[in-house]
Amino acid sequence: MIEKAACLIFDLDGTLYEDVDHFQYYANLLKERVSQNNQRCFDEDYKAIINGEHLLTIGKIYDMEHDAIVTVDPFTSKVEKVTSWYGDLWDREAVRQAYPHKLQYDFEQYIAIGDGWWLPFAVAMHYGVRIEEARECYVKTKDFMATEEFLMTKTKGLKAALERWKEDKLLVLLTNSEGYDVESILNRIDLSGLFHDHISSAFKPQKTEDHLNSILDRYHLNPEEVVSIGDNFLNEIAPALNMGMKAIFVQPTEVAFEYPDLQVVKSLEEICT
Repeated sequence: MIEKAACLIFDLDGTLYEDVDHFQYYANLLKERVSQNNQRCFDEDYKAIINGEHLLTIGKIYDMEHDAIVTVDPFTSKVEKVTSWYGDLWDREAVRQAYPHKLQYDFEQYIAIGDGWWLPFAVAMHYGVRIEEARECYVKTKDFMATEEFLMTKTKGLKAALERWKEDKLLVLLTNSEGYDVESILNRIDLSGLFHDHISSAFKPQKTEDHLNSILDRYHLNPEEVVSIGDNFLNEIAPALNMGMKAIFVQPTEVAFEYPDLQVVKSLEEICT
């Protein structure tokens, strides 16, 4: 898949580096914003989610208005199933009335749980933390990640692979991280200067297809020449496959599905040799 591609589009967080300690740091900051009476429940719920013992998982949608966990078809964004936070299944008529159309992930009501950042965020919203407070905790976490105290692991073989691919492929970085974070992180993992194009603050998944179409037009590419690489199925994988691109899904846990033109790896190290 990689060898035949003319363009590789990479996500950053969870893809070019795969550390997860910062998610717990973020969760701890969020817990401080939860009322004292609910902090133990916050810990219990977040632990259950991390251990795979809760209905909220990566790939689901958290509906803040209804405090509900929504299962969607990742390719059509149509609602397939809804439960309460505590696991009570909604009946079909209630689902039809609440979600008559496909979901638009707005990060105000419908929160796409695409990676580890959104798991503690959803728990915090369930326990009454305001979005503005969560944003402050996110910024503090990003500041922590820029310090020497936060250790970032370099993926074995990745730099050499990018240098090799750069000789005959267009390398694009497409990330939701802000620009000032991108360069800092790339420097920390020794990958600065290896991408032909950077697109930061991408607002995925809402604008993923817009960015992908823009890349196709700007560099005169056909969809089948492009591989989208990321750890977030809703953000990077489903939109690319929908457009006729190929995709590599970085997911350390077992995946129970297969799609044409999709390769699933536990780490980018698998495709770097």
